[in-house]
Amino acid sequence: MDAFFASIEQRDFPHLRGIPLAVGNGGERGVVAAASYEARRYGVHSAMSSRAALARCPQLVFTPARFEVYREVSRTIMDIFHEYTDKVEPLSLDEAYLDVTVNHRNMPSATLIAREIKQRIRRETGLTASAGVSVNKFLAKVASDYDKPDGLKVVTDREAEEFVASLRIEQFWGVGRVTADKMHRLGIHTGADLRARSEAELIHRFGKVGHLYYLNARGIDYREVVSERIRKSVGSEVTFASDIDDRQELLRQLAVVGEEVWRRAGRRDFYGRTVTLKIKFADFRQITRSRTAEGFITEYNRFRDMASELFDAVDLQGEQVRLIGLSVSNPADIESPEYRQLEIEFPEE
Repeated sequence: MDAFFASIEQRDFPHLRGIPLAVGNGGERGVVAAASYEARRYGVHSAMSSRAALARCPQLVFTPARFEVYREVSRTIMDIFHEYTDKVEPLSLDEAYLDVTVNHRNMPSATLIAREIKQRIRRETGLTASAGVSVNKFLAKVASDYDKPDGLKVVTDREAEEFVASLRIEQFWGVGRVTADKMHRLGIHTGADLRARSEAELIHRFGKVGHLYYLNARGIDYREVVSERIRKSVGSEVTFASDIDDRQELLRQLAVVGEEVWRRAGRRDFYGRTVTLKIKFADFRQITRSRTAEGFITEYNRFRDMASELFDAVDLQGEQVRLIGLSVSNPADIESPEYRQLEIEFPEE
């Protein structure tokens, strides 16, 4: 994601748009958690002290972090990823690797998938994302930072060697400021310079990580995308082309979303007890309403009725609705493990 925390604040609060913005504590001992692109032009970046940030940009505006909001947006984005592949490896709230070699949409092109995901994120969250598409983790990670914001960089297998050779050493993932300074003292400034060094020298100079530098300089990365996610819910949502305030039309859209949720749940043999309704208004304000059944929801009619009851209980007050979504959660094997009393036979005395 592009300047994730700061972009959410600028999305939700129009008076913060277009100005140098830092998320964090602006006090004497405060630290910048995230900086908008307007602030980055002055050299302000995350993990910088607030004092140093203000010295570089006196007009910098601080706003407190809202991590619950960031986590909610992150969940929306991760759910989008899982609609395309189960092989999703999150690195943080706003970044993940996806292996789309085999994908749920049977799309033949990773580039087309990346473009579609970027469009989905923009439509459903109002935020921009940048994507890197390549044959391994290292190349994809570097490519994702190559053309921010709202970038899409593709590095094919044939382009990998030239691409890596042209990189500044600071662009290598895992090369921080201290390591970059050390490399500069050794005359290593680019990927081409790094490639010219032997594996033995790099290991001698940098320890075990030198082996990784040796491989990366050649565009090699054998790591697989590792997903450890245990599915806790199945959901779907729709962002409308134009905002809707007609209740009957919203009910029709709710039915369409409900059918999609049930289809996905059936495909995964997923049954839960909790149904959650999500409504996002035109100003991006969001509400959720949930109801938990006594037993597991195994029939579509029951799921549909619970969703309708949740919607009927919401007073929209004529507000424009941007998005509507449904999910089913609280599955047996995660939230509600079943325990059985053991029967033990004792010998008669």
